[in-house]
Formats: sequence, structure tokens, C-alpha cells
Amino acid sequence: MNIQDLTKLYDFSGKTFVVTGGTGVLGGELACHLLDLGANVVIFDRSLETCGGLGEYTHSSGWRAKAVGGDVLNRESLLCAAEAIKEEYGPVYGLVNAAGGNKAAATTSADLSFFDLSEDAQRSVLDLNLLGTMLPCQIFGKQLAERGEGVILNYSSMNAYRPLTNIPAYAATKAGITNFTSWLATHMAMNYSGKIRVNAIAPGFFLGEQNRYLLTDKETGELTARGRKIIDHTPMGRFGMPEDLIGTSLWLLSPASAFVTGITVPVDGGFSAYSGV
Repeated sequence: MNIQDLTKLYDFSGKTFVVTGGTGVLGGELACHLLDLGANVVIFDRSLETCGGLGEYTHSSGWRAKAVGGDVLNRESLLCAAEAIKEEYGPVYGLVNAAGGNKAAATTSADLSFFDLSEDAQRSVLDLNLLGTMLPCQIFGKQLAERGEGVILNYSSMNAYRPLTNIPAYAATKAGITNFTSWLATHMAMNYSGKIRVNAIAPGFFLGEQNRYLLTDKETGELTARGRKIIDHTPMGRFGMPEDLIGTSLWLLSPASAFVTGITVPVDGGFSAYSGV
């Protein structure tokens, strides 16, 4: 394979991707690179105006994508978005499920034991991460089935393999996403087309707004005890940055991984490889 052929593998011109949670740091970073590689990118996020057709989304860094507001837990808003996207671009080629998160009320602490976590808080985290991945796969995955090809990329976590302390609901959902990714990959390939692939990435510890002050001190910027423990168990000696996910994500979304489906790839700086001794 020459360099021209290799470059063509990462040319997404004319292909339409939907990125749920695309206004977030991780989803937004990938959306930006897909745009740079020629893709039509539609951001689907509840922080936008509610569903009413496609609009323009301008990121703080200057890049622009089409946008449609909605909720990954609301089937009607997903259907509305899918119809608007299909009308403008035809059936989507790719879906990136970047929506997700945790809640303080679903996190154990010195003041909140596992036995006292509220049912509502746990259900909210379970729904957002797991159902919020499955529903978009139902709605947009149907368009992939119609065209007979396409890719889905889910966001799992290293929590799926080595659950962290304090976040039981979040860890359980990520294990569910990893399992569901394998199930859906098999289902789509065997029932619709071998050209439909479903994979996931499992980020390690990435510093974001949700966990920043769990891992670093708000006043000094120094590592907290939890942050220090993480770095001590990460051979590369640092937290991940959004751009660290791009190479793996683009590979899984591109024809460069044409014979890869049903897997979850760790991107964790070696955290999962280190035994601690």
C-alpha cells in the first residue's frame, strides 16, 4: 500500500457522522477532526436548542458543524433528528456515542455510603450511559442497515474492566456498553451487512470538568491523593488529553479497520497493563 492509498483510508468526504454529546470535550474533539477530514458532522446534544431541524453549531475554537438539539433518552427527539439529517444528507454513515456522565448523588463518599445512594440518582446514571447509547444505536443504526454499510463507535471506559471505587452505577453502565458493543456488532454483521461495524474505546483517566477537582486541588492545582494514586499506577505518568483518543477513534471509524468489529480498545496510558509492582 502506497502513501496515497493510506491517506484515502482517512478521507471521509461525503460521509455523514452523528456525534451524540458532541458539545463535550471528548466528543467535540473528534467532531473537529472528522470535519477536517471532509465528513459531514451533525452534533446531537441536549445543550442545543430543542429539535427543529438542522442548525449551525460554532465551537469556541472556531470550527462549525451542523447541529440538532435533543435528548439521547427521548426516542421522539432522536427520530426527529434522524429524519432531519436523512432529508439533508441521506442515511448516516457513522454514529459516535459520546454522551454520558456521572452524578455526585450516585457517588459514594465519606458522607454518603453505597447503602444510601438514592434510586433516582443511580437510575439517572444507568439510563444516561447505557440506554443513552442503546437508543441512538436503534434509531441511527437503522439507517446504517438501510444503506448496508457504516460504523458505530461507543464510549466505554476502563471502569468496564477494573471498576473504580465510589462510582458503582457509572462503572456498571460502562461494563454494559462494552458487552452491548460486542452484541450489536454481531447482530448487525449477521443480520444486515458485514460492512456494518461496531466498536468502542475505553478511555483511561482523562482530566475533564466532571472530575477535575477530584483529581487536582482547586486552589493549588496539585494532585489530590486520588489523583496521585492514579498517576502512580499509570506507566506514562500523566492523565490523558482529548487528542489522545483521536488516532484510535479515527482508525475504528475508517476503512483502515475494515476487518475489526465487536472490540473495545483501551486508551489508558498503560494503566490496565500495570500490576502495581
